[in-house]
Amino acid sequence: MQKKNLFLLFLIAIIFKLPVQSQNSENSAFIQDNVKFVAEQYGLQTNIIEESGKVLNPKTIINGKMKYVSPEEWTSGFFPGSMWYLYELTGNKKWKELGIKYTEALDSVKYLTSHHDVGFMIGSSYGNAIRLTGNEEYKDVIIQAAKSLSTRYKPVAGIIQSWNVDRGWQAVRGWECPVIIDNMMNLELLFNATRFSGDSSFYKIAVSHADKTIEHQFRPDFTTWHVIDYSLIDGSARSKQTAQGFANHSVWARGQSWGIYGFVVCYRETGNKRYLEQAEKAFDAVAKHINMPEDGIPYWDYDAPNIPHALRDASSAAIMAAALYELAAIENKDYYKQWADNIMVSLASPAYRAAIGENGNFLLKHSVGSIPHGSEVDVPLNYADYYFLEALKRKKDLENEK
Repeated sequence: MQKKNLFLLFLIAIIFKLPVQSQNSENSAFIQDNVKFVAEQYGLQTNIIEESGKVLNPKTIINGKMKYVSPEEWTSGFFPGSMWYLYELTGNKKWKELGIKYTEALDSVKYLTSHHDVGFMIGSSYGNAIRLTGNEEYKDVIIQAAKSLSTRYKPVAGIIQSWNVDRGWQAVRGWECPVIIDNMMNLELLFNATRFSGDSSFYKIAVSHADKTIEHQFRPDFTTWHVIDYSLIDGSARSKQTAQGFANHSVWARGQSWGIYGFVVCYRETGNKRYLEQAEKAFDAVAKHINMPEDGIPYWDYDAPNIPHALRDASSAAIMAAALYELAAIENKDYYKQWADNIMVSLASPAYRAAIGENGNFLLKHSVGSIPHGSEVDVPLNYADYYFLEALKRKKDLENEK
């Protein structure tokens, strides 16, 4: 009788374990396939750069031609950052060497005070470099970059000003101190600077900015306005608008993804549950949105005209997937991982993942920069690739933990 019971228990164990083993095998194959693809595609991209004898920084394709950017351009950190994730995913020192080379070409960015994106630029490049090499000298870059970003802090309003209003198209909008939801992504730089320097002023600026963003930048349904213009006299919100979305009342997809991701980071760095709740509610707002497609790849604006024929934005999806994997790790909830997995399967499908040697040797197709400005519409973008790689790395970490 005892042997019979043991045999039954053995059968039950096999029955319940097989689906798990099958799922683990599928996840492993998915990760391996995409890592192999990225290594091949970016191998072609970096061969072109290395053969030029220059340090070139690819951003996108315009009219069939590659657009390389200068260190001062807001997306300059993403391609170097992708080298670091590729090194982490493959273990191949080739990518580490390129990561060092392309990252150190951005050293001058640490002194940049003309716009807020220094957090994007330094965080994705030097931030990953520190994490994977432990090079103490890179910490000084983070600290100096945080000092530069802090020059844009406006104590009266309690926020970091995003754009200058004395030049370009921003100058004609009537803004006094515009802050965009994207700015949440720069706060991680400040948190790291406090960790490396012991100077809590960076931390306090980050927290102030996050709190003001909750107070002013989110609607009651937890969707976000793109631009809040603050008064430099009394700190009040003068107007709530969009610049890259469809309309002031609409939900610009990438902005919503920036907001979700930014508050996940704020919770990680502070432990303040208010930030966790903000991230979760901001995601729920679009997860339940009537215009969220089944494949998880948002339209460029959730309220865009011509849905379901409006353009999708792979960059918004990749950013959101990276945030959701971290949220899944924090909350230990399969709900967030399942959403992220769905997005990643879609991005890795032929509908969004490029063929080897095509798409300018970028990874993902069909991203949108700014339709209102007619800029980078339905093209590859280096930050879509970067967050796709980050999401792939975080997925791998979660699978290994399981």
